[in-house]
Amino acid sequence: MLIKNLTDPAFRKYGRVLPIDTPDLLKRLADTPLTKDVEYVASVDTLEASAEFNTICNSVYGGMPIQIGYCNGSNHKLNAVEYHRDSEVDIPVQGCVLILGSEQDIEEDFTYDTAKLEAFEVPAGTAVEIYGTTLHYTPCNLAQEGFQTAIILPKGTNTDKPELRGEMPEDRLMTAKNKWLIAHAESGLGKDGAFVGLKGTNPEV
Repeated sequence: MLIKNLTDPAFRKYGRVLPIDTPDLLKRLADTPLTKDVEYVASVDTLEASAEFNTICNSVYGGMPIQIGYCNGSNHKLNAVEYHRDSEVDIPVQGCVLILGSEQDIEEDFTYDTAKLEAFEVPAGTAVEIYGTTLHYTPCNLAQEGFQTAIILPKGTNTDKPELRGEMPEDRLMTAKNKWLIAHAESGLGKDGAFVGLKGTNPEV
C-alpha cells in the first residue's frame, strides 16, 4: 500500500498536524508497555498527568473533558474502520502509519470499499488531529519494534456501549460509547458482534 506524507494535499480532508510539542507526554508514553499484540487503554492516569494535558484540553478540545490513553503493539493490517462524533488526536513515540478514509463514502447499507482508503506516515512525536468524519483504526508499524501511540479523545469514548433499541439504522455499527465500527471479514471481529461491511481486500502495510 502506498504510504503518503502528512504534507501531501490528500491528507487535508482527513485531519491536520497540530503545532504543539509534547515532550512530557511522550516520555510518559514511552514507559507504557510495548506489547507484541495490540493493546488499547482508553484512559491512563500517568498520561493525563502530563504537562501538556491542559493545553490539549483547552486549546484543541475547547475545554471539553478529555481522556488520554494509548494504543501499543505491532500491527500490519487494517481489519476495521471506526469513527467518532469528534476529533481524535494521535501522538506516536516511534512513528506509525494511519490508514484513513471518509465517512461520506460509506454506502447506504453501511458497507465501505477499502479501495478508497489512503495510508499516511506519522513521524515520531508528531501530534495529528484526525477529524470526526475520518475513518481510522489501529495504527500500523513504521518502526520494526512496533508502536506506542497516545490516543486522545473526549472523556468516556470507547467505554461501555450505551443501551440501544435499534431506533437508528446506524446503531448496528456501535461497539462502544461514541464508537461506530465496520469490520473486515478477515478480522474475526464479526464473532464478537461487530458489523462486517468492509468490501475488498484487507489493506496491509
